[in-house]
Amino acid sequence: MREQRISGIGVSEGVRIGSALRYSPGPAAGMEPERESIGPDELAAETARLRQAKEACASELQAMVERTKRTLGEDKAGIIAGQLRFLDDPKFYPAMERKVAELHVSAARAVREVTEFYAARLESMANEYMRERAADIRDIGGRLLSSLRGGTAVRLSELHEPVILVADDLAPSDTVQLDPRVVLAFVTRVGGKTSHTAILARSLGIPAVVGAGDALDAVRDGETLVVDGGAGLCVRNPEDAYLRQASELQERERALQDELEAFRSRPAVTADGRRVELAANIGTVPEAEAAAEAGADGIGLYRTEFLFMGASRLPDEEEQYGAYRRVAEAMAGRPVIIRTLDIGGDKELPALELPKEANPFLGYRAIRIGLDRPELLRTQLRAILRASAHGSVKIMFPMISSMDEWRRARGAAHEAMEELDREGVDFDRNIELGIMVEVPSTAVMADSFAREVDFFSIGTNDLVQYTLAVDRMNEKVAELYDYFHPAVLELIRRVIEAAHRHGKWTGMCGGMAGDPLAAPLLLGLGLDEWSMETGALPKVKRALVQLSAETCRERAQQWLQLPIAAEVRRELERFRAEL
Repeated sequence: MREQRISGIGVSEGVRIGSALRYSPGPAAGMEPERESIGPDELAAETARLRQAKEACASELQAMVERTKRTLGEDKAGIIAGQLRFLDDPKFYPAMERKVAELHVSAARAVREVTEFYAARLESMANEYMRERAADIRDIGGRLLSSLRGGTAVRLSELHEPVILVADDLAPSDTVQLDPRVVLAFVTRVGGKTSHTAILARSLGIPAVVGAGDALDAVRDGETLVVDGGAGLCVRNPEDAYLRQASELQERERALQDELEAFRSRPAVTADGRRVELAANIGTVPEAEAAAEAGADGIGLYRTEFLFMGASRLPDEEEQYGAYRRVAEAMAGRPVIIRTLDIGGDKELPALELPKEANPFLGYRAIRIGLDRPELLRTQLRAILRASAHGSVKIMFPMISSMDEWRRARGAAHEAMEELDREGVDFDRNIELGIMVEVPSTAVMADSFAREVDFFSIGTNDLVQYTLAVDRMNEKVAELYDYFHPAVLELIRRVIEAAHRHGKWTGMCGGMAGDPLAAPLLLGLGLDEWSMETGALPKVKRALVQLSAETCRERAQQWLQLPIAAEVRRELERFRAEL
């Protein structure tokens, strides 16, 4: 049979060679047939069956949480724990009981209909992260159905022979059962970059390709496959030449991993002695714990919206304070920058019922919502300030586009401080207040802002989008989205220099900070702090320790003169090759 190449979305890097095994959870053998309706005299019994299924599902998930803590740590166990919270959501499971009681449908039908209703709502959202939570809802629904039908879920943890798993999809609770010594890689027909399955695959170190489509249907058990998670490629029946190439890539991968591991506990100090601060971007308490274990110098961006997203109600002050305090304590005195709620644009928040907008990225979002709904901002500021008593916490306001917005936001923080003072509540009275620079107007006025703010953090994801008029979610113009564009670089230079003139510091928490290729340019521009996804830390650290800050400063002035982004990238590649 001829070699066939199947393209998908690479979500976990690595190259693996192995035999295919098709996986489909399906109903377990011996399950009783499903009914659609019940009689009035069966209501009590059917409701009891539903409750027993819920209890069994909760027990199974709790056991899985404990296993995941032992194998992957607290942060990834939190993904499964999140499914447990769905079971307790006041709008989810109770809706199933109401269907049984009021419509006289079977428990199985109630589970199917309610699960699909909420999954469809999530899939209709603009935000990719929220769309992919639909898989978590369906995973819970599938477990409830399995329990109702008297079956036992297939246990992937019981596989013994090395295989490459091929499936329509894998639920998070499937993925945490995978043993990397046995499941060499997996490929799925559907899926996306930000799914919990993708996150877990990266944590387990299992190369993975998702969204490979219908071409995957032709794969048969026992066929030889090569999976390249970095390239998003699955190769059926590879020819000898490609097999040799894949084997060489595996060897290089092993050597690089050994090298990167040595950088985990090593400080980021350049070849000429400049200490560089490398921080992590996080969205949850467990991610902070993982960042601390990975050697991050702090948290450069705590995306607090993940506390709010997907919830049926807004978290109150105590809930927020608890989460922020745990992050501060996890970092044990290292700085933690907490960004106030940044929703709108590509982030929807069901509990706020925000209006649909034609241009959401240019509309009602981030600090604009906080200033328009002062009680929402006040509650969050009080919680952050209280958490500041337990670590080195800083507050950052997103999407500031004018001095007026900054001063109103700062005023809200000072009012919250005065309230806590009157109540005798402890907090850091010298807490730093900063802003994200993601709107060109702010970068242009950086000198004025630098007189008043305590720090800047450049959010390159939005700064590029707004500077170049390129929708970063639109694949048709994706090639125009480039943080090496000279206009973007000029704004970054302007912000850093303005901060330094006024004795302030500048960080960066956008995607550019986690790109090792950008490290010499950012070092040369004088960036004080890099913040990135935890997995990128050793790669950027490895790049920085090879550099001379003084040499990069001289070369950066040359790179800034280049008129085309491709030329900047090319010169950075040459510079890296020289090293």
